[in-house]
Amino acid sequence: MSYTTLVLPFNVDDVAARWLLSTSWLFKVATHRMLSLAKQFPVLPATDIGWKNTFRKTVYGVVPNRRYTDGVIVLVRDIYESCRQLGVDFREVELGDWLMFQQSEKEFPVRNITLRQNYEFWITTINYNGESKRMTIKPTIPKNCRPLLDRILEEKQKYTARVVIKDYGIRKDKLWIHGEIQVTIPIGFYYKHTARYRGNNGRLYGGVDVNTDRINLAIVDRYCRLRDVKTFWFEDATRRGYPRRKARILVGMAVHKMLRYAYHHGVRMLFLEDPSVVSRLRLLWIRNGRRLHRNYNWRVSVFRSSVIEMIAMKAPLYAVKVDYVDPKGTTNSEGHNEIMKRYGVDRHTASAYLIAMKGIKRHAMIQKATT
Repeated sequence: MSYTTLVLPFNVDDVAARWLLSTSWLFKVATHRMLSLAKQFPVLPATDIGWKNTFRKTVYGVVPNRRYTDGVIVLVRDIYESCRQLGVDFREVELGDWLMFQQSEKEFPVRNITLRQNYEFWITTINYNGESKRMTIKPTIPKNCRPLLDRILEEKQKYTARVVIKDYGIRKDKLWIHGEIQVTIPIGFYYKHTARYRGNNGRLYGGVDVNTDRINLAIVDRYCRLRDVKTFWFEDATRRGYPRRKARILVGMAVHKMLRYAYHHGVRMLFLEDPSVVSRLRLLWIRNGRRLHRNYNWRVSVFRSSVIEMIAMKAPLYAVKVDYVDPKGTTNSEGHNEIMKRYGVDRHTASAYLIAMKGIKRHAMIQKATT
């Protein structure tokens, strides 16, 4: 099952800040201790129960709360599984610079980070003496999240939650914290309550080429005839030093504009570059020294795959289907130059057209094979 996460920012100070910060540090210390211990095992358990039976006592000794303890265990196991999939030596992994705590157990209501009426959260916190206390936090609720939070309560939808400390310091002799409550819900529940359009009678296809400052859309029919093109810009989002949250908002606005445009122009299916292939290619580009300017490595590594994934996640809101194609040959090829000359379009729009062509051919082959 796939999930999506609602991000709810908050600011607190004084007593609440102290308890949240102590809980975060205890959670991180417990994670460090478990990671260090797990690296010493020649063979690690193969099941969730095995991991919990092996490490729960050690972790609980640092963060004396069963649900937070299991949150630590799930976090370290996820790191281990990721290392296995990527072929990385688990014993060489180090934790990043983060402060957070989570309950990984999906339930309703979540016992440790509980959503209440009026968009309040009752959060179980722990101080350095091992004492626990429930704190009430009222985060800022984005307008698009309010209906979802209401439905979670009405339908008793199970979810998981974490508290992330983004920044902290001292102001007027008081500790302050800026953080986020992250609520993770099933993607099906998200689509059910946020869909913009329920049906799509379009007969056209769209190819999407994602770059570090724009999204290019090429709309074609089933005979691969170009019907329309459009570019959606987010230039400021990739400027070094631009606030990350604002950048994500700009990119999100461009994605929604593109999807809305595609829906209203009869597109029923979008074809995107396979993000897993793009991720591998961007490493090759960086290693091979393909730098258009000094910020190129940073821009490529941060944005392209994440924008593609955002489009794929948001497309069902507009009743638009998504499929992936191998991007090989869509940027530099004889066909690419020919498309640019034939239609008088730039290279990015030509790439979008070639992506659409590859997608239509692949889609047609799949349909033939299944009929």
